[in-house]
Formats: sequence, structure tokens, C-alpha cells
Amino acid sequence: MDAGVGETKKQKKDMRFTVLHCICTTDLKNERRRRRRGRRKGRQKASNRTRSIYSCVVSSSAHESLPSPDEISIVEKVKRENEDMAGRYVCKMFCGERIIGLVTGYDNETSKFKIVYEDRNNDLIDKEILLRTLAPPTLVDWMFDSHRMPRLLCILQQKVLDDEEQEGRLGFVFIENDGVDEHMIWLIELKNLFSRQLPHVPKEYIVRCVLDLNHKSVMVIRRNQDVVGGITYRPFLSQGFVEIAFCAVMANELIKGCGTRLMNHLKQHARDMEGVTHLLTCADSNVVDYFLKQGFTREITLEKDRWQGYIKVYHGGILMGCELHPKLPYSHTVTMTSHQRQAIIERIREASNSENIVYPGIDFQKGEAGIPSWPIKVEDIPGLKEAGWTPDQYGHSRYKTVNDSADTASNQESVTVFMRSLLKQIYDHPDAWPFKEPVDSDNAPGYCDVIKDPTDLKMITTRVESEQYYITLEMFLADMKRMFANARTYNMPHTVYYKCANRLESFFSGIFQSGLQDNKFQQN
Repeated sequence: MDAGVGETKKQKKDMRFTVLHCICTTDLKNERRRRRRGRRKGRQKASNRTRSIYSCVVSSSAHESLPSPDEISIVEKVKRENEDMAGRYVCKMFCGERIIGLVTGYDNETSKFKIVYEDRNNDLIDKEILLRTLAPPTLVDWMFDSHRMPRLLCILQQKVLDDEEQEGRLGFVFIENDGVDEHMIWLIELKNLFSRQLPHVPKEYIVRCVLDLNHKSVMVIRRNQDVVGGITYRPFLSQGFVEIAFCAVMANELIKGCGTRLMNHLKQHARDMEGVTHLLTCADSNVVDYFLKQGFTREITLEKDRWQGYIKVYHGGILMGCELHPKLPYSHTVTMTSHQRQAIIERIREASNSENIVYPGIDFQKGEAGIPSWPIKVEDIPGLKEAGWTPDQYGHSRYKTVNDSADTASNQESVTVFMRSLLKQIYDHPDAWPFKEPVDSDNAPGYCDVIKDPTDLKMITTRVESEQYYITLEMFLADMKRMFANARTYNMPHTVYYKCANRLESFFSGIFQSGLQDNKFQQN
């Protein structure tokens, strides 16, 4: 009985709670509905008032259509986005070759972007094509690291940044925690930028350094509003150096050269205003390449007793330093080097006695396997003798026959015989089957996209039998090495083609060295 009564009371209690919960939930939903209706009515009234105001303005101004505030902000945003595209690199394919260009500005009349390519050709493209042809950051970094970025584009990119600084669309400011409200806002934005770009660094440590009274910061400001990059550093004036704590730049600004310009402004300011001679930092392994490009080295030239105990060396970090030149204008380095280059070229022209003569070209056509359609004598090339060429320079090779009295024709015949013997042994090798015929693109998808210069034994044999293509053994060796390298480039290491290339190349190297001795060739 007690158990039954207890269950009945519990059921009633649960029922009362459920009813009460439903009532409260219903009231809450009704209250939310009333608030939403009120907000809708308020927005509708405001919209009606706005329409009435705009209708009065339109009627009083001869029916001139005025854009809404939202439309004005959208137009201004699009305009800023178009302007910020200046300084970005683009890439296009022309006749199978990659051509790099630079966005130099935006043409408001045609609503297209101005492009200057490395071959000095100008172009106007719309935004859709521009977004498809933007060069990826990895390609830009590779071209800079391999010194393949055209000098013209580097100079134009710096000119774009100079114009942005003069027009006020780009600025570099040095601030510290001095209590000014605007400076504090920028410091907070810089702190947020560091937190996003340096996720492995504790946010509390970033806040403590950025807002510390002993630390200073240099920032990249877009249109006096947005912080897109910056460096936080601490100057040790008594010791003569500056410690860089954090350095980060947004990716779209870094690819436009703002990272290098930011560091150059810091160098100029630290030397001229702070009076220091060195910059030191404990760099993470991910940013070592960036600091190396900015002139930092792992060898610290500053005396150890001047920095030891002052700068923090973190576990896994690499201590790097940069010595500041007392007279180098860091903020105008690119412009200075461009002027120096032009001055040197002018001095060379003044000292040179030769005139700039352009000789006519030769009628040269290639046949099968790249073999000339008809033999061409080197001495008949216009302008070659005038440049100081002599007949003994023809076909210069490190490999010569032991008999020095042999003329050029007999020496060339010996080279041809030697190449034929090498090809015969290569053909008879069991691992030569993948290289006897050209690669079929149907069986190897994308082969022509990966391999730009296909080579096979059939092509090499055709060139040898023509007795016109391989005038030196170096040319023959280059084709053989290219054939093996192509196989390793396209195929994975575990494939049979990759392994055949390695074995056949090892066999070829052995018979080539032994063949040099048997055919009485000597290497100079």
C-alpha cells in the first residue's frame, strides 16, 4: 500500500511538473513571438521612413537616384578589394611555357586589372580571370629562392608599394603602450593577428609582450584602419641590440612584399632612432627561411657578453642575428640597387668600343628527332667571327682522342663509332625494354604535362645515325641522363620502370668509362 501510494504521489508530482513546464515553455515561446513581431514592425516602420525620406529626396532632386548606405559600403568594399590586388603575381601558360606577371593597378574606366608580364607585354583582364590566374604562394617562393623571379617584376612590385605608401593606403607605424586610445586599439588588433598567425604560442604570453611597457611594435596598416602585419620587439639600448619577440604578416600581404618592407623599416628605425647595431631573435624552425632572406645568420657577430642573459633562448628555437650597416638605406634598398645597376650598365656602355649591331638570323629548320634539315657550318653564322670566334673552338669537348694529330673529321668519326657501340650494348641489356620506343601518352596519362623533354633510345639512335646532331660526347651523355631522369620523375620508386632506369643507368656508366679507355679517349 505504501509503495502504491508513493508511486501515485510521484506520478502526480511529475504530472504537475510536466504541466508547469509546458505552460512555462508556451509562455516563453509566445513572448519570443511577440518580440519578433515587434522587431518586424519596427524594421518595417524604419524602412517606410527611409523610403519616404528617399522618395522626398528623389522628388526634390529631379528624380536623381541615390544609392543606399548599404550599397555605398558595398561599392567602397569592392573598390578596396580591387586596389588591394595591386602587387600580386599572376601566372599564365603561353606556347607551353609559364609566364609570370604582376598586377600593377585597376582601371576604373574598363573595370579591368592592369597586368605587366615578364616579357614587358601589358594586358587588361577582368576579375574572374585574375582570380583564376593568381600565382600560388609556393610558386612565388620557389622563384624567389631559385633567383628566377624577373628583375622587372621585382622593381614594379616595390614601385606599387611605394605608390601605396604615398597615397596613404599603406602605412608603417611605430607605437607602444603609451595610453593613447588609438594606439591601444591597434595593439589589440596586432595581438589578435599574432594569436591567429602563431597558434602554438600561448595567448597570455602574446598579450604580456605586446602590451608590456618595455616592448615596442611596428605595424603594417591598411588605410589607417586594418592591421595586416607587425613586429613586436624589445630594445636593449645599453647593450646595443634589439630582440624581436613576434613577427607575423597576413599571407595576402606577405606575397606582395610587405614582409620584407616591414623588416627594412624596423632596421632603419632601430639604427637611426634607437641607436642599436644588431637585431637578434630566437626563430622557430618554420620562419628560419624568412629571416635568412632578411639578412639574418645563425652566426652571432655581437659579443656574447652583451646579449647573454638578456635575450631568451627557447627550446627548439634557433638564435639568429643581423648586423646593421651604418650607411645602408634599408627602407629604399630595392630602389638603390636598381639605380646602381643602371649606373653600372651606363658605365659599361661608355667604356665599350663595340657598337650594338644586330646581325640577321640563320635559316634553321629541324627535322625528325630535332636533327637539322641541312648541315649548317658554324663559321657561316653571321656575326660569329666578328665576336672573336676561331675554328678551334668548334665542337669543344672534354673528351678527345689520344692521337692529337687527328683532324676534326676523323675525331668526329671516332665519337660516332663509340656512341654506336654504346647503344648496341644498351639495346642488348634486359632492362632496356621500357626505353626502346617513345612513351605512349594513352598508357601514361599526363606524361607530356610532367615531362617537358621526352627522350628514348629510338630518338638517340636516330640522332647518332644522322652524324649531324652529336658533335660532342657531352651532348650524347646529356640525352642518356635525361632519359633515365625522366623515368624517375614520372614513375614512383616502387615501380618496375623506376628500378629499370636505375639498373640501366648503372650499367651505362660502367661501359662508358671502360669504353673511353678501349677507344683511346682521354678526358681533359
